[in-house]
Amino acid sequence: MEKVKKIIGILGSPRRGGNTEILLDAVLEAAQNKGADVKKFILNELEFVPCQECENIRRDGICIVEDDWQKIFAEVENADTVVLASPIFFGSVSAQMKMFIDRFQCLWLAKYVFKTCKPQKKKIGAFICVEASERKDFFENAKSIVKNLFATIGAEYKFELFCPGIDAKAAINKKPGCLKKAAEIGDMLTK
Repeated sequence: MEKVKKIIGILGSPRRGGNTEILLDAVLEAAQNKGADVKKFILNELEFVPCQECENIRRDGICIVEDDWQKIFAEVENADTVVLASPIFFGSVSAQMKMFIDRFQCLWLAKYVFKTCKPQKKKIGAFICVEASERKDFFENAKSIVKNLFATIGAEYKFELFCPGIDAKAAINKKPGCLKKAAEIGDMLTK
């Protein structure tokens, strides 16, 4: 019997029902329809702080700050796939997404500096990004940050969906190509 894939989606947009969430939902719905166990986290609705660069850091990769971020960390550790979704803000991921990513500094240190981190479960990474402009360099900047996170959590950066020129709330619904691609990614995540 084939194991059910555990897929988590992490929404970095502060706008509920907006373009980024619509695309993330299309990915997760397609994966769920293929039998995946999916869960979505909305960063803007969680109570967590940015990395505090603590002096008394643990060496096992676990952050000592106890807040809602810990809930997502446990899910990331156990997931088969992590899907990050963020709009472009000032040429990169949103503040909510950057705060989330920065909290993995403790894991990065354990893995690359202290070398005390046990091998992580291999997983797949996917990145969905929307922006109002047509600046490809903004997507590339955001992608570089996401790729660093994926390397840290043991995820292969395998799928991406970049949708430029999307600004008004729910304008993505007028871009069937982007919605179709999101559903295709969701389908591929279950294979």
